[in-house]
Amino acid sequence: MLTLQEAKLARHLRRSREIAHVLARHGFDWLQAEWELGGVSGSLRRWLGRMRVEPLSGPEHVRLALEELGPTFIKLGQALSTRPDLVPPDYIAELAKLQDSVTPAPYSAIATIIEHELGQPPERLFSAFETKPQAAASIGQVHRARLLDGCRVVVKVQRPGVDTQVIQDLAILSDLAQILARRDDWRDAYDFQGWVEEFSWALCNELDFSLEGRNADRMRRNFEDDPAVHIPRVYWEYTTARVLVQEEIQGIKISDLTALEDAGHDRRELAARCAHIALLQIFQHGFFHADPHPGNFFIEANGTIGLIDFGQVGRLDTPLREVLLRLMMAISRRDADRLVDELLALGASRRRLNRNALKRDLDHVIYRYSDRSPREISSAQVLTQVTAIALQHRLQLPAELTLLAKVVAMDEGLGAQLDPNFHLMEFARPYFEEFWLENLSPAAVAHRIKETSLDVAEVGQDLPRHVKRLLLRLERGEISFEGRLEESRTVVKHLHRAANRISLSVLLAGAMIGLSTVIHAYRPGSARSSSDQD
Repeated sequence: MLTLQEAKLARHLRRSREIAHVLARHGFDWLQAEWELGGVSGSLRRWLGRMRVEPLSGPEHVRLALEELGPTFIKLGQALSTRPDLVPPDYIAELAKLQDSVTPAPYSAIATIIEHELGQPPERLFSAFETKPQAAASIGQVHRARLLDGCRVVVKVQRPGVDTQVIQDLAILSDLAQILARRDDWRDAYDFQGWVEEFSWALCNELDFSLEGRNADRMRRNFEDDPAVHIPRVYWEYTTARVLVQEEIQGIKISDLTALEDAGHDRRELAARCAHIALLQIFQHGFFHADPHPGNFFIEANGTIGLIDFGQVGRLDTPLREVLLRLMMAISRRDADRLVDELLALGASRRRLNRNALKRDLDHVIYRYSDRSPREISSAQVLTQVTAIALQHRLQLPAELTLLAKVVAMDEGLGAQLDPNFHLMEFARPYFEEFWLENLSPAAVAHRIKETSLDVAEVGQDLPRHVKRLLLRLERGEISFEGRLEESRTVVKHLHRAANRISLSVLLAGAMIGLSTVIHAYRPGSARSSSDQD
């Protein structure tokens, strides 16, 4: 009789062999060999290799293998399609074709999960429940229903056994990341283990439907004062980690251009409003929908834009939003020097950085677009090129930036689909300036100064205690210093430079407060001063 631990190890080994068979069939024998499973003989690997469908390219084999391996690997491929630092361009293009649609689970299995999670079968919880799903994806499937009071809702139910499968696959991916990290040619350039941990965290969050509900609630609060945006209500009394019940958004899919025109909707206006929503999410709220494909947008009869599916979201804290804003302004103004500064503020390098070489490469991008109007520039293309150059110079950029590049590309594609003459860069430039002025407002500056003052006060309070500990360790001989005389001048030079920067920062802070007060009081188009009105 196998123990529980032995049973888990046996299942892990079986799944590992399944993955190895699929990889071998698609030509990835070297990975299976390094995996050291011992369960696939050389003759079997050769036989599996001959089973490959030809002619197919390497990227096509990767996509097909991931689709065959199921939910975790489909999500993995979709995540990799946003990582130019890990994946070559031809593979990214192929991975972007991954379809997250599967054969629906039988209704009996779905009903069992609902009863297990909510305590009653669907026929008692709902006055009506459509047994045929509206959509079926790798993690869950969606059914239309009506509550007992008649409200129309959609019920998202997790597919049976998917949580167990995902957790097992993530453990195997962790093993694979350790194998890749052992390769000398990749170890210094890529942090595979860190990236797998990041992916695992995101996918486990996606398995928790209650978290998706909280994301929807946060988005509703962000747009509660905007009647032109409709975020569905979550019915928490029917929602758990495996079941999510939300208000149904009724309207025309934004991709149905003929229906939009027949209903009298202005496609050009819709493109502008969708871009407005995206820019507010990114630069004002710091919380954005990370999967804005056309299937998640609906246009209601009164023109309101309904947005659904908040399983994937991005978060940007205030400092990162400010750096991104300056980055986008540098791109729109074609300022290579500022672009270098902002990229260095965003990412650390895994090796010694050649600033001049980075600036030269960015200059090439800037020059390519220097004689074009904003209407002729693709913001997604420029952002992708700038990101690719940063990654070529081994800058470790925040994961949010690569995710944001994908979101901008999708938003730009949506706008162009609605209105072929829509150009996101031209549309967004006034927003960048408006958001920047808001960052310079007295209230924003005062908030930053308050936060900094709290940090300084905390450091000042703890500093004497830490200095005392340090001196005691020095007296006991627990700490020693070694140095070379020829380095002292360099150290002193850096100290002088640091002191000068601190002094300059204090002066600039004072100037910024004064300037922001003037800007706030005398912004173009603002009301006249009291002296002008007298």
